Amino acid sequence: MQEVERRQAGEVLPVRIHPTAIVHPGAQLGRGVTIGPYAIVGEHVILGDETWVGPRAVVEGWTIVGRRNVIGAGAVIGNEPQDLKFKGEQTWLIIGDDNEIGDLVTISRGTAAGRGETRIGNRCRILAQAHVAHDCQLGNEVVVERGAGLSGHVEVEDLVIIGAHAGIHQFTRIGKGALVQAQAMVNKDVPPYVVVAGNIAHVVGQHLDGIRRAGLSHREAQDVQRAFELLYQAGLNVSQAIEQMEQELGGSPEIDHFIRFLRNAERGICR
Repeated sequence: MQEVERRQAGEVLPVRIHPTAIVHPGAQLGRGVTIGPYAIVGEHVILGDETWVGPRAVVEGWTIVGRRNVIGAGAVIGNEPQDLKFKGEQTWLIIGDDNEIGDLVTISRGTAAGRGETRIGNRCRILAQAHVAHDCQLGNEVVVERGAGLSGHVEVEDLVIIGAHAGIHQFTRIGKGALVQAQAMVNKDVPPYVVVAGNIAHVVGQHLDGIRRAGLSHREAQDVQRAFELLYQAGLNVSQAIEQMEQELGGSPEIDHFIRFLRNAERGICR
């Protein structure tokens, strides 16, 4: 490895670049960054402190990667959107801190016609061969398992798990703490703390582990479980379920978020 010294407050943390890697002089590398064999880092890329770029990975485009990220072998990060409307505009990929991006993962930048950026939060795990398309927005602690595919403009809230080889239709939203089971095909919004499965995806239960991971209090967990009952088990349509939630459960931040999610479900929700 070639070592380039970076000094801050008297401390030396080497940037380690394998001699076979290609790093554009315009790229900005934080302290302790490691670039593996045959990796390529483009001109407009910013890599945060202690980020590791694996062998043959490509990080290109206008891409900002935060601190302590791991980018696996053969991953392609910040590539041009697979969108026929894209005409080479300057668009962005922004990745937070402490993420694991697996081998052969692809994550595209945004489009000018969309948000202009694709964004990944903190502490996410995007496993081998998964794809995150242009303009997607992922929250914190999201898990995208092996081979799953997120189409353009998908929004994924915190603590979601998307199972292996699942497919998410463009413009779909996945609510906080939800679980998409392996090989599901999701073409409508998935409300918070719900489990969906199948092709086409349908609701099979409530994601109790998602509620646990969210650290909800006992009362909050009870409210979320009651909201699920009203939406899926009480024989009500969505508008009626929302009205009943407001009467019974209104004022809880989790329920308020649940209701907002339902009201903004332009594609409809999985049933």
